[in-house]
Formats: sequence, structure tokens, C-alpha cells
Amino acid sequence: MRAMAAPRKILIIGAGIGGLTAALALARAGFAVTVTEAAARLEEIGAGIQLSPNASRILLDLGLGPALAPHAVAPETLSVRSIRNGREIVHAPFSAAAERHGAPFWVIHRGDLQRVLAQAVAETPNIDLHLGVRIEDFGQRNGRMVVVGRGRIAMVQMEGDALVAADGLWSFSRERLGIKIKPAFYRQTAWRALLPIDAVAEDFRYAETTLWLGPHAHVVHYPVSGGARVNVVAIIREDWHKPAWNEPGDPAVLRARARRWAPALRELIETPERWEKWALHAHPPLPQWGVGPITLLGDAAHAMRPFLAQGAAMAIEDAAVLARCLSQRPDDMPAAMRAYESLRQPRTARVQEEAARQAWRYGLRWPLSTARDLALRRMGGTRLLTRYDWLYGWKDA
Repeated sequence: MRAMAAPRKILIIGAGIGGLTAALALARAGFAVTVTEAAARLEEIGAGIQLSPNASRILLDLGLGPALAPHAVAPETLSVRSIRNGREIVHAPFSAAAERHGAPFWVIHRGDLQRVLAQAVAETPNIDLHLGVRIEDFGQRNGRMVVVGRGRIAMVQMEGDALVAADGLWSFSRERLGIKIKPAFYRQTAWRALLPIDAVAEDFRYAETTLWLGPHAHVVHYPVSGGARVNVVAIIREDWHKPAWNEPGDPAVLRARARRWAPALRELIETPERWEKWALHAHPPLPQWGVGPITLLGDAAHAMRPFLAQGAAMAIEDAAVLARCLSQRPDDMPAAMRAYESLRQPRTARVQEEAARQAWRYGLRWPLSTARDLALRRMGGTRLLTRYDWLYGWKDA
């Protein structure tokens, strides 16, 4: 009997949400996958994230629903409020939108999602995950992709048929490909804190996403960890711009910014004893994502500002489309990569641009903020969410 051909091998740089999801999707499509990650262990850092139906349906399709459900919360509503006086501007039914799109709106802590993805990777036979390996170079040799990295003890070399760089905002791979565009700082910082559910006011314990809008500031909070904790993120204007995700923030700084905010929100901001913060960076749509059997994925390809809550969702979408394109053309990896890029670039560029416009809307000052609030009230919550059907209703072909 003729021996079966060995599966094509895909190398992935980066074991974040995008890299791990891509590994699972590619393995499901029949590829062998090797993932390298510079960190020696996958730490539970980062804030809560929102998984709208365009992302949650992919995770469900990968069979991750039972593992994610205990950690996720499905908010029934979105409440948009004034940061100054606490009055509700608009109330939107997330539950109805989830039903319309056939997949849930979920909120979950990034660490919980990454842990579920990592466990699924560990249980998948044709995926190898190598932690503590920092990739220092890559290229082609004899028709094969070769990556060279530094492990904890010695240099490491790996070969494969294609390379996916999912190494994040400050991507080494993007620079190695000769793409000169670098992330820009937008003079804003995001402060995050996690609180036990019983540490917040009763009005904040519901399965609801609450968004507070004010001049050059906004706050969002929602339950995570199966409803046991509340994730709070405050975005303010600030010139601090270290390229880190988990720098400690001085609570006094944020409390001073909140002194004129609504009393209930001010009380919430004064509760955490520990805040961590990161500077908001993004880059404009890139003219290219790859060359030959190499491409970018996730923040490496389309780092965006967080005002549509779509950074993780776009990486998850990338993973699904990439796996489909490679499975359709396994013998022509460069063509498969370009097909993936041609499908993803217009959509992610639109999301990047809309997120930038949303940043402007969120931070409006009087009198433009009054006009914005009036327009939202007239629109109503249902119409507000249907404006994003193009985003939430996306499905891979």
C-alpha cells in the first residue's frame, strides 16, 4: 500500500489569542503546526475582552464552547451613560442582536480565553507548542521555511512549509519583512482593574456592559470569570507611552481624573487598590502582509485602537480564513497566503478606520457631545446595534 504523505507543516510565531486559534484551526484542517512563543509561560495578563458573534461562532465551531462557557458571561444589554451625571443615553439589547446573528455576545477575561485555547492546543496531537523560544530570524532554504530562535538553553532551528507571524503589536516579523510602518501612540492610556463582584455596587453586578462617555475619557465595565469578577477599563488622555501591557498605574492619578465624574462611577474608580495600564498604539492599514509562504496575523497585521472591542475578534477571524485558504491550496502556499490577505485586508482596514472614528465620537466635548447624545437617543438601542450588522454578522465563506 502507498504510504500516506506527511501533512504540510505550518510554523506560527506567537502564542497569543490569534496564534493559538490559528493553530487549532489549521490542525483541524489537517496541517501539522508548530507554535513558538518567547514567553517562558503563558501568563494571564490583559483586561477582559468582548467576543461578539463574529468571533464567538468561530470558537464554538472549533468545539471550545463547553470549555469557555464557565468563564464567559453573555451580557443581556449595553447601557451607554454620561460620565458627568450618570444619566443613561441609550439602552441596547445585546441578547436580541445575538439571536439575530446566531452566536452569543460574550465577555471574558483574556487570561481565561488564552488558558482554554492553550489547553485545547495541548490536547491536539498535531500541534507542538514551544515556550521560551524567541525567534531571531527566518527565511527560505531549499523551498522550505526555516526559523531560527534562542531557547532557554540553546539556539533552536525549525523548518516548515509556511510561516504565520502572530507576534503582536511590536512584531519583529513585520519589521523583518521590510514593512516600515510602526505603531503610533495616540496620547491615551487604558487602565484596567479586576474586582470581586461583591466589591462593587449592586447596580453594577448585572449581566450588562456599561459604557460611560465623557470629554477625552471613557469607562467600560462588565462581569467576567463566570460572573465572579467585574472587569473595569478606563481610557484617559495621557502622554505616558511605555510599550508594555501590564505596567502598574498610580490609583491617585485616575482618582484625580474622576473627581468630576458621576458619583456612582467615581465610587467604582476609587475601589481598586491596584490598577495596571497600557498605552494605546495602533498603525494604519498596511500595504502588504507577507511575501511567498509568509504572512502576518492579528495585531502584527492590523493593530487597532480598542474602541470597537474588535482586536481579538479580528485575530480569531484571521485564523479561520487562513485555515480555509491554506486547506484549499495546500500545494501552493504563496497563493493561499495572498488569497487570505486579499480577503482579510479590506475588512480589517474598515474595522481599524471605524475604531478610529469611534475614538473621536467617544471623546467629544460640549457642544458636540450633546449632539452625539441626542442622536443616540433618537436612534435607540436596537437601531444602534443594527448599524454594526456588517461587523457582528460576518461569517467565513
